[in-house]
Order: sequence, then structure tokens, then C-alpha cells
Amino acid sequence: MKIKFSKAISGKLQLANLGHTTCPENFSNITSSIKLNLISTPLNKTIFKMSLTSVYFLLFMILLTSLDSASAGSAGCPVGCICNDDTFVVQCERSKLDVIPITLNPAIQRLVLRTNKIKTIDAAFQFYKELQYVDLSNNHLVNIPMRSFINQEKLQELHLNKNKLSSINNKTFHGLKSLTVLNLRENFLEELPKGLFSILPKLEELNLGQNRISKIDPLAFDGLFSLRVLYLDDNSLSSVPTHAFSVLGSLAELHVGLNGFTSLQDDAFSGLGRLSVLDISSGGLSNISTDAFRGLTGLRSLNLADNRLQTIPTIQLAHLARLEDLTIGQNEFVRLKKGAFKGLTNLRKIDITGASNLEYIEKGAYSDNLNLETIILVSNKKLTTLEDGALVGLPNLKHLVLRENNFRTLSESVTSWNELRALELTDNPINCDCQLLWLLISINSKNITNVQCHAPLQLRDRSLRTLTPYDLGCSFRDSRQQTIIITFCVSATIFIGILGLFLFRYRQRVGEALKDYKWNKRAISRKEHEYQKTFSDEDYITRSGHHNVKPIPVTEL
Repeated sequence: MKIKFSKAISGKLQLANLGHTTCPENFSNITSSIKLNLISTPLNKTIFKMSLTSVYFLLFMILLTSLDSASAGSAGCPVGCICNDDTFVVQCERSKLDVIPITLNPAIQRLVLRTNKIKTIDAAFQFYKELQYVDLSNNHLVNIPMRSFINQEKLQELHLNKNKLSSINNKTFHGLKSLTVLNLRENFLEELPKGLFSILPKLEELNLGQNRISKIDPLAFDGLFSLRVLYLDDNSLSSVPTHAFSVLGSLAELHVGLNGFTSLQDDAFSGLGRLSVLDISSGGLSNISTDAFRGLTGLRSLNLADNRLQTIPTIQLAHLARLEDLTIGQNEFVRLKKGAFKGLTNLRKIDITGASNLEYIEKGAYSDNLNLETIILVSNKKLTTLEDGALVGLPNLKHLVLRENNFRTLSESVTSWNELRALELTDNPINCDCQLLWLLISINSKNITNVQCHAPLQLRDRSLRTLTPYDLGCSFRDSRQQTIIITFCVSATIFIGILGLFLFRYRQRVGEALKDYKWNKRAISRKEHEYQKTFSDEDYITRSGHHNVKPIPVTEL
């Protein structure tokens, strides 16, 4: 009976092992060992039997627990989660979890626990050593215990944004040797101490935006030799942390807008020679030093929108010879003067959106920007004038966006329309008169957005595309056109009269000149005809071949 029981236990043990549980491999050997130990003790048989029965019962309960664990391992996906054992992906979004699940497949590689109620990272994380991607965003994380990620050496992306983290240290991320993306956006971080990220040698993207950071140690980013993208926007920085940036020699993209600094000092971004994208939007900038951008020889994209610049910083921008994309709307300048973007010879796109004070664009404003392909002038409510020729001399201009401004008309001489592929002119108070006849003619041959008339009253809300020259007032009944036509007719009449008077006065000389011309023409024609008849083709060829031989006089013959 005892042997049968032992075999049954061994069979169940094998089943438990198939369920990936951690139980003794040779269960029967353990029971035999316990039995011998019990017999060797000086106990009476009754005590021995009771003890042996108790041991069997205890081991049986352990076995049942192991079997339950094995069953949970195969079906351990929490309610509200989606677990895929083929792709090793677990998604528990909005599942009302308050802790990290411990019953998941240990082989999972991608774990999404977004939008739950998890307050801390506990020991459950240690069981998932194959993780490569973890998203714990939009939870209730208040702190992260040290060495919480000690077993996540394969983790590449960690998203902790939209939590309540107020502090981190250089031991928080210990173990994350392969991490390339760390997202800490929208937390309550206030400062970045020395060597905070030094244990993340492979980190390429770090997002610290929308925190409360007001202090950054000069060596806070020390060790981030591979960092390419850094977000520090929407924090409480009072000045550009130039010294902290100096160790980021590989940085290609920097976002520092929405901070508290109002000026840029000289060499503000020193050491960032490989920087390609710089965003300083919404920072309240009113003053940029002459050499603020010095050293940014590789910068391709610059965003200065939503600041307090009174004029275009022409001299300051001249350092950025390779700049291709400039966004500078929502500032306080009134005019774009001639040569406003001097030195930006590689500029391909310029966006001036929402400049509430902009009224006038002078001819030659873009004279140095011959590579411009796209000009965006949108939602500038006071912009009424594009001076004639303001966009002339831009051979590569393909897209011209003039939406939501205050243009009442648009002159054909503003630019060269041959290469232009798209023109957007919607939501302007356009006055549909004969001055727009050129646009009406062009509207069907080019990609021009629908233009609606604002005036005159009888054409309001009418589409320019549906109008005729007569609707635009291009008829002879127009007083100005009548004046032009009358002037032309009078001039033509005077010219014809003078010509007639000249011919009448000198008619005899003119007649004789014409007569002589006709007689001479007939005489020349007759002589040529006789000359051609004198020689045959054969004679002509012979004479041509011996043109150097002196002709023999007729008398000698």
C-alpha cells in the first residue's frame, strides 16, 4: 500500500514538473529517507505510525500546492489582460491592477501595464528576466526601490511617464545595461544629481519633459555617450544648462522649450557640434545674444516659435549656414525686412504661423534663400501686404501657403508662378475684382485651393473658380478701363495722322524711291537671268575648275 502511494506521488510529481514548477525531482526517495529516520528513533509503533501519517499528509498538501501552481502557470493571465504565449506579449491596459502580476509566463518579452493603479515596482519583476519592453505609464508610481531592475539586463525600452515619481538616483536603474529608451515624462522630478544616468551606457533617448526640474548638476548626464535625443521641455529651468550639455557630444536632437529663461547667452549650446534639431519654442525668449548659436555647425532644424522676439534675429541666425527648416511664428515682429534671413543659403522651409503683429513683408526678405521650397504664412491676422516682388527670385519655390491672413488681393508680380505647384489662399478677406483676373485664369491650370470672395457684397462666399471675367468687373463699362482704351485709341489716331501727313508731304520722294527700288530690282533680276543663260552647267563646272587661268580674248581666236 505504501509503495502504491509512493508511485502515485511520483506520477503527480512528474506532472507538476511538466507545468514548470519547482518541486523535488525524486519525491519517493525523500519519503523513504524520512521513514528510515523515523524508524531509527526510539519511538513506539503508535507514535511512529502517527508521525509517518502526518509526514505523508504534509507532503501530499505540498504536492497539491505545486499542482495548483502548475495549473496557474498555464492559465495565469489576470482578468482584463491579454496574454500571448506565442509572441511573448502581455497587455494589461485599464485592468485595475494595483500590483505587478506574478503569475505571468516567465518568458514574456513585452509587458504593457499602462493605465492601472500600480504604486510600486515590487519583487515580482525579478521573475521576468527576458523582458525587452516595459510600459508602466499612467500609473500611481510614487517611488522605485533601488535595484528593482537588477535582473532586466535585456530590457531596451522603459516607459514610466505619467506617474508621481518625485526623485530618482543612480541606483534606481541598476542592471539596465541594454536600455536605449527611458521615458520619465510627466512626473514630479525637481533636480538631476551628479551621475544620475551613468549606469546607462547604451541610452539613446531620454525624455524628462513636463517635470519640475529647476536644477541640473553639470555632470548629471555624465556617461551618456550614446545619447541622441533629449527632452527637457516644460520644466522650471531659468537658464540653458550649458555646462550639463557639454558632455553630450553625440546629441542630435534637443528640446528645451517651455522653460523660464528669457535670453540666450553666447555659446549657449557649446559642445553640441553634432546637434541637428533644436527646439526652443514657447520659452518667452526676448533676447538672443549675437553668438548664441555659435558652434552649431550641423543644425538643420530650429524652432523659435511662440516667444517674444521683436525682430528677426538675422545676425544670430547667420551662424547656421546648414539650416534647412526654420519655424519662427508667434513672435512680436511687425515687418520682414529685406535680407531678414541673410546667410541661410540652405533654407528649404520657413514657417511663420500666428505672428499676431506681422503686417508687411518687404521685397527681398528672402533674397538669400534661393533654395526655399516651402513658405508658410498662416494665421497672421494683421498681414495685409506682400510687396510686389517679395517672393521673386526663388526658383525652387513649390508650395506657398497663405491661409487665414488679412489679404484682400494678391498681385501677379508677387512671385514667379511658373514653378509653383500649390497655392493655399483660403480664409482671407479677398476682394474679387478684375485685379484677380490672372488668378482666375491660373486657378484651373495649377493646384490652387478654393478661394472664396469676401467682397464685393454680391459675390460674398462665392468661389472664385465659378466666376467669369464679367463677374470680376472686367468689362468696358469700367471707367478706368474706358480711360485706358480711349487713351490708346487717341494715341493710335495721332500716330496714324502724323504718319499720313509725312507720307503726303514727301509723297513725291517716296514715290520716286519706290520706283527706283522696283526698277533696280527688275534690272538685277534680268541680268542674273541672262548671265545664267550664257553658260551651260558643263561650262560652269569647267570654268569653275580653272578659275585661275587667264581667259583668252575673242580677237585672238
